[in-house]
Amino acid sequence: MRCVVVTAARAARDADDDGHTGGGAPTRTDVPPAHADRADACPAYADRTNVSRAHADRADASPAYANRDGAPRADSPRPGAAAVDADRDGAPPAYAARPDDPLPRPVLRSAVELYLDLHAHPELSGHEHRTAGRLAARLTELGCTVTRSVGGGHGTVGVLDNGPGPVVLLRTELDALPVTEATGLAYASTVPGVMHACGHDLHIAAVTGAVALLAASRDTWRGTLLVVGQPEEETLTGARSLLEEGRLYERFGVPDAVLAQHAAPLPAGTLAHAPAGGPPLMAGSVAVEAVLHGRGGHAATPHLNVDPVLMAAATVLRLRTAVAEATAPAEQAVLTVGSVRAGERGNVTPDHAELSLTVRAFTQDALDRLTAAAERVVRAEAAASGAPRAPGFTVTARSPALVPDPELTARVRLAHERLLGPGRVLDLSGSPATEDFPHFAAGGVPVAYWMLGTTGAGPWRTARAGGDPVPPNHAPGFAPDVRAALPVGITALAAAARQVLAPRSAGGGEAGS
Repeated sequence: MRCVVVTAARAARDADDDGHTGGGAPTRTDVPPAHADRADACPAYADRTNVSRAHADRADASPAYANRDGAPRADSPRPGAAAVDADRDGAPPAYAARPDDPLPRPVLRSAVELYLDLHAHPELSGHEHRTAGRLAARLTELGCTVTRSVGGGHGTVGVLDNGPGPVVLLRTELDALPVTEATGLAYASTVPGVMHACGHDLHIAAVTGAVALLAASRDTWRGTLLVVGQPEEETLTGARSLLEEGRLYERFGVPDAVLAQHAAPLPAGTLAHAPAGGPPLMAGSVAVEAVLHGRGGHAATPHLNVDPVLMAAATVLRLRTAVAEATAPAEQAVLTVGSVRAGERGNVTPDHAELSLTVRAFTQDALDRLTAAAERVVRAEAAASGAPRAPGFTVTARSPALVPDPELTARVRLAHERLLGPGRVLDLSGSPATEDFPHFAAGGVPVAYWMLGTTGAGPWRTARAGGDPVPPNHAPGFAPDVRAALPVGITALAAAARQVLAPRSAGGGEAGS
């Protein structure tokens, strides 16, 4: 589909380093080879994780797409140069939803509007009521039968039944992160301390766009489309709740394929897959809550207290050595203490300290060894500090490594190469990031998962030239280039789904083999 190729070229022009929107010296209109062909070309993405000013302050680089305040215009006739012209009343041409046509303007407009709303109103894990409601409403508009509160939380399932045939599940996440946004975008989060810093708002908008394309072209395929809005992905608990407490597959059918994508600070207009025969696309993980018990008292009498703050500090430092001691040099493993909580006042020694940590590795054996090493460190430091009682060490979540099904991935990748061209479909080596998506593969269900590039051409070039690094996921400055990323995300999901759904002939019957 030519729309996404043009989108990436337009993004390079609109977000060029000098920020020109007209007049003066001309800007480049081509996408440089490093932008289009190399996932590893940006040292800022490979080696640097500092937070920079989001999007090089050019959210309003394209006057045709952005309002003066920098917000993408939902009514733009050509967001990202990806939409097709519509009739004056907004209706797309009758043929516009066919699989080989450009992205219809109403589809993209609705997706952009949803994205802007969700980005401005993020909700934390376990509190995704409004987000689930917005997804459910949009799916209902598209003809899906929607079920809410699947799994006891805010799990949302939409079913688009189009006759007998394969069942395809599209997964999107609902939750945001406890991060204070620092993008300066006109549509930035309105919720203090909460931000869609991982791109889940983009995922939701893309999946609704894909459903819109498929719903409008039901005469070209048969089967059932399941759309799952998963809560609590960031805590790695939502997928299991849907599958176990919500009995997802029992109630809605075991899918023939589960598909998902994830925003990543790769060049916008590109997709990335795990190469055949390579390592897992994402690491497995174990989340732990540890509690160190001390003896509280007055800060002026440390000899009468057992200080859990010092105990926690020693534990954190010692945990940093656990990876080297518990894993071989060739193994990839990460142990991170992401939160330390203790005390309220500087003149009071608290009676306990809490640590939140994660362990990441690509094999279950390495995960088990590193988790055991972390527990030994926590218990040993508590004993060395004279803790009055043993510490707590509780595993709160587990997720296996993400290994996409090779056969399904090959089919999906081929569809994406046809969609974008082989140069924009990249290989991505295993990432220590983690997901609870692998749980959807329970029982041998084939899954495919790929990365969706979100970095505009301007920030990408700036980072390559040694300037500010690209803000990664979970950073306060993470700001996807919606103009380039959203159309690709929509069409990538729809194209992948079509690889599994059974085709129909032009006359409505089943296509010949």
